[in-house]
Amino acid sequence: MRLGVLDVGSNTVHLLVVDAHPGARPMPATSHKLELQLAQHLLADGRIGRAGEKALVEFVGSCLEVADDQGVEQMLAFATSALREAPNGDEVLANVRATTGVDLQVLTGDDEAALTFLAVRRWYGWSAGRLLVLDIGGGSLEVAAGIDELPDVAVSLPLGAGRLTRERLAGDPPSADDVKATRKYVRAEVAKVVRDVTKAGAPDVVVGSSKTFRSLARVCGAAPSAEGPYVPRTLGRAALADRLPKLARMSAAERSGLPGVSARRAAQLLAGALVADAAMDLLGVPELVISPWALREGVILRRLDSITAAE
Repeated sequence: MRLGVLDVGSNTVHLLVVDAHPGARPMPATSHKLELQLAQHLLADGRIGRAGEKALVEFVGSCLEVADDQGVEQMLAFATSALREAPNGDEVLANVRATTGVDLQVLTGDDEAALTFLAVRRWYGWSAGRLLVLDIGGGSLEVAAGIDELPDVAVSLPLGAGRLTRERLAGDPPSADDVKATRKYVRAEVAKVVRDVTKAGAPDVVVGSSKTFRSLARVCGAAPSAEGPYVPRTLGRAALADRLPKLARMSAAERSGLPGVSARRAAQLLAGALVADAAMDLLGVPELVISPWALREGVILRRLDSITAAE
């Protein structure tokens, strides 16, 4: 079965086409994405502006054309925090549905955490034991922990790299006072869930997923993506803490010159580093491994599981 997975995130709208069958590993066929930066189209009252809505509708339409060309049989379409939190999110969803026929399903933060956890569990297998999974998106940080395929705890915090950059780190580079205040805020937010997460038990493996963790790992010396998904990649907190002051002093243009950092993501790298550092420190994580699979793969796997259960 050829599936199309359309992910409308705070940073990117991404269509991933995969060949997927129950009991088999999903195999990517093609990818079509746009760094729409939907969160950048928010108005003062939090609503998504007309320009952002128009761009989203147009790109979803182009994704349908790609899906048709690639022989997609089913489309799984979902949206995360940008549409979930916008006061006019339902109106935007209705416009997308009326114009393109695509019915975007809005995931809760806990859904995001649980689906990402499922993807990570399938990638690393049962031998990984108890997992702790961290995922930094554009709008939120997801944390999930457990020993099965469903996490024992799954939480979402408003600590996305894009959100923090937009709301708290506006300078280029941001002022030292803003960086200090953001660090304090992030740590206070993470501290609220430490007890709940640690009650799930000490993890055997800690995993970071998402583009932010991959970029931070690359900056700290991990292998480039060109070497493929099976090359082990890690992020150590000591290395991250050592680079944080340097990242804070860099402009976005300077950060874009770092290995593994795109020009569109460079402005958010410092915020992502502050979140990663706080989560690793407060949850007692000296090092984590980087997962090639994350939310999109979790959505695919959940769909395949439902097909198997119906047979």
